[in-house]
Amino acid sequence: MTAKIHFESVGKTFPVRKTRGSGSAGKVVALQGVDLEIPAGEFAVVVGPSGCGKSTLLDLLAGLSTPTTGRVLLDGAPVTGPGPDRGIVFQQYALLPWRTARGNVEFGLEATGIPRRERAERAREFLALVGLSGFEDRHPHELSGGMRQRVAIARSLAYDPDVLLMDEPFAALDAQTRESLQDELLRIWRRTGKTVVFITHSIEEAVFLGGRVAVLTSRPGRLKAVVPIDLGARHDGGDVRSSPEFAAHRHRIWDLLHEEVTRAQRLERQGAPV
Repeated sequence: MTAKIHFESVGKTFPVRKTRGSGSAGKVVALQGVDLEIPAGEFAVVVGPSGCGKSTLLDLLAGLSTPTTGRVLLDGAPVTGPGPDRGIVFQQYALLPWRTARGNVEFGLEATGIPRRERAERAREFLALVGLSGFEDRHPHELSGGMRQRVAIARSLAYDPDVLLMDEPFAALDAQTRESLQDELLRIWRRTGKTVVFITHSIEEAVFLGGRVAVLTSRPGRLKAVVPIDLGARHDGGDVRSSPEFAAHRHRIWDLLHEEVTRAQRLERQGAPV
């Protein structure tokens, strides 16, 4: 069966500007030879050292950038640009400050030609899905950071994309809010059945959320391993974060990353471009 998402020998190189004293402009290889298949409905998490190309990988899937080598396939067809089949949630909420929560969710629907009444109904539906019933008429400055991120998630889900792309969406939140939104995101994923690709620096977050965790090497980012995560039901009221299974998965991924983190830090000390 064809994978929902297929990174096929993907590489990405960025030019580096010529600097004073250097002979010529150079380049940075961000990704090299990445092969990864993600089936429909999977919650896939990508981790790796800083500068390893995690966000670049997501940009390629979003169609915000094009690979230098290889192909990114979605439902067997090459990704050639952004599309409504992919919703994106970034670390920064990117909400319109002059619009209410409902208005922000409706914003993503306006360009699709959905009638005003249906837009309003769908916005209320998805704000309820992320636990914001009663806050539809609040502006972003009246909401906490976690609530703003819920609005951003609702906005991305409202036009019913097949794939949800999330680039460290909880990184700026406090620990308690972050764990609460992790629980909420899993609930939404189970309810909607979306294919999710989630980028994070946090091993704990990767283990808690992921059905599989893809570990990238330090730059140039290559696929080092794909770790399947088996924690049983995460919604049965138990504290899986304190379980021996959780600790074992965390230790395995840290072992995979330790050498890469050390290498990335060494490159940074040497002044290599990120």
